[in-house]
Amino acid sequence: MLTFTQRKPPNTDTPVTSILALTAEERTRSRHRFETEDGELVFLRLPRGTVLWDGDILQDETSGSLIKIAAKSEPVFTVTAQTAIDLLRAAYHLGNRHVPVEITATYLRLSPDPVLRVMLEQLGLEVKEETAPFQPETGAYGHHHTHESH
Repeated sequence: MLTFTQRKPPNTDTPVTSILALTAEERTRSRHRFETEDGELVFLRLPRGTVLWDGDILQDETSGSLIKIAAKSEPVFTVTAQTAIDLLRAAYHLGNRHVPVEITATYLRLSPDPVLRVMLEQLGLEVKEETAPFQPETGAYGHHHTHESH
């Protein structure tokens, strides 16, 4: 079993041995065993508090093998609004509830919750159930990561 202990800068030219698709919650586990899409068992032993992002590259501690992290599609609510201020208002209310939220200029994304759905719809937002990659913000005191795709 390979043990990945180092994060390398994302690079599309880096030759990786396999891909490890993880949900948003799984990408917050810095010490855990996972199975790749090929059925290979891998162990992550990263510094505590590490949050992995789609496209991150990890290196095995002994062989130097590289694995690429992929954001696994999972059930989410994607929230859109008629105006930017309505989307900002929704982000404010979700933040007050300490809900993990992915924030973009055109939508918010969060884990499904029927109570939050009612709140968002009462605020006049459209809430769509989807299966999509989910990358919530890490918080004000977390490590900042750029959102290249947004």
